[in-house]
Amino acid sequence: MSLSSVLPDLSPWRSTRDFRLLWVQGLVTYFGSFMAMVALPLQIKELTDSPLAVGAMGAVELVPLVIFGLYGGALADAVDRRKVILLSEAALGLLAVVLLVNALLPSPLLWPLYVVAAGVSALSGLQRPALDSLMARIVPHDQLTAAAALNSFRWNVGAIAGPSLAGLVVAYAGHASAYAVTVAGFTVSVLLCTRLSPAPAAHDAEKPSLKGLAEGARYAWSRPVLLGTYAVDMAAMFFAYPNAVFPFLADELDAEWALGLMYAAGAVGSLLLGLTSGWTSRVRRHGLLVVFGAAGWGLAITAAGWFSNVWVVLGCLALAGAGDMVSGLGRSTIWNQTIPDELRGRLAGIEVLSYSVGPQLGQVRAGAAAGWTGTRPAIWSGGLACVASVAVLAAVLPRLVSYDATTDADARLRRERDAARAASS
Repeated sequence: MSLSSVLPDLSPWRSTRDFRLLWVQGLVTYFGSFMAMVALPLQIKELTDSPLAVGAMGAVELVPLVIFGLYGGALADAVDRRKVILLSEAALGLLAVVLLVNALLPSPLLWPLYVVAAGVSALSGLQRPALDSLMARIVPHDQLTAAAALNSFRWNVGAIAGPSLAGLVVAYAGHASAYAVTVAGFTVSVLLCTRLSPAPAAHDAEKPSLKGLAEGARYAWSRPVLLGTYAVDMAAMFFAYPNAVFPFLADELDAEWALGLMYAAGAVGSLLLGLTSGWTSRVRRHGLLVVFGAAGWGLAITAAGWFSNVWVVLGCLALAGAGDMVSGLGRSTIWNQTIPDELRGRLAGIEVLSYSVGPQLGQVRAGAAAGWTGTRPAIWSGGLACVASVAVLAAVLPRLVSYDATTDADARLRRERDAARAASS
């Protein structure tokens, strides 16, 4: 096997200017966002010393995510997707300013932290369908898996650097400094978004409506493969997403210094997988990636909750991140290969719920379980429940397991439509 067959496929980077812009913009945003992702729950912990209060962030974020995720999907099919991305990015930057101002107060308030968390959830739900559906438009059909791998690599770089530095920044310079970095990141990101090419909706696109949302939901419901990707991811994240209790796990392991590393460990595993992701461009059974990746995530989280050595725990979290990336590549490729462009925004809204609602509810579950059984039992029991739920879903959704990109009817139709559009442009 040659080295080039293992290294990441850079075709999307070379072929598409807008992909390069979005890639860099996303890297900057992720870095700043992950700084805040560590600082925010840590600040709530310091103000309350309650696992439930930290886990409650997931409950606060859930309703805005559901409402605006669905609406954002309909909006992405009806208006210029570039405008949605730009305006929501600017609004996210303003919320980061609120966090900064609150942290600079002599006695920071608790309630603005929850308000900002809810606002970020709403804006992220509004923005992600436009981002995801734009990716399927600007990247050639045969480069979608490679684009997903490159985007995962970008996310992982931010997820490693952001949390790792955030732990040090908060410890030595305070929460305000971490939030200042977040503000700077969104400023740069907005400037990059202004350079994206317009992405107008089709001339016959309908305005966002409940009827349009229902049409997207009916399409998803009629596709067992899509349902399988949503269900597997939601189950895995609900049962085995322990991030809310990491501050308490660090205390229990007498390793407060490792908190930032705990948040970053999963991204390290994903990054290492991404650096050898060239093989994924040759995979055609993407449903198997979804199932085996999610099961691997659950097994690794189980081990992370079982062991008491902090370095072993960090290693298990890294393995979990690698499994999650494998599953994520399978999901993203199936979505982009099979969904028609005229429904892409609305289905992207449903996808936002599938990979975001699970972690939000997972935070609530982890926080509540930790308060009841203790931190480590809450983690390992969730990992076991994840593995069991993935096994059940694989058994009841055989179409997901048997999905093949070369023979699936929806994938073939999407491929033909993309070829026709490329020929006419």
